[in-house]
Amino acid sequence: MKISNSSLANTAEDAQVSPPKPRPQSSPRKPWLIVSLGNPGKKFNGTRHNVGFMMVDAIAEAEGISINTVNFKAQIGKGTKFFVVCEPGTQHMEALLKVVYELYTDYVLKNPFYEMEMPIRFKLFDINLTQAVQKDCVALLGR
Repeated sequence: MKISNSSLANTAEDAQVSPPKPRPQSSPRKPWLIVSLGNPGKKFNGTRHNVGFMMVDAIAEAEGISINTVNFKAQIGKGTKFFVVCEPGTQHMEALLKVVYELYTDYVLKNPFYEMEMPIRFKLFDINLTQAVQKDCVALLGR
């Protein structure tokens, strides 16, 4: 992902997202889990607050993935969105998304030093998220 001039682009004109180049069809495909947060509303379109949305859109477009809106049973604060992009046929995504939200709640929202505009940089969150994804991949793929 490339952002021109500054990683703190504030307008749609400042932010330029370059989609990744499509992979050759002969390369093996591995499951992806992309979790992205962003702020809803037109005033945030094209700003650094929605780089996550732009990244997900660019990756999905480059990979030929259609993103559909699906509602999950998770207690999410107003405006907080989680996106999961996965290959067709992946099962149990609702359960995995619940785990992601629980980790987010435990390690990010309950941290008294975290502010909503800050990037999520918590080692325990990263470790537990990686373990949850690996556990889910093992359950789904038998690997």
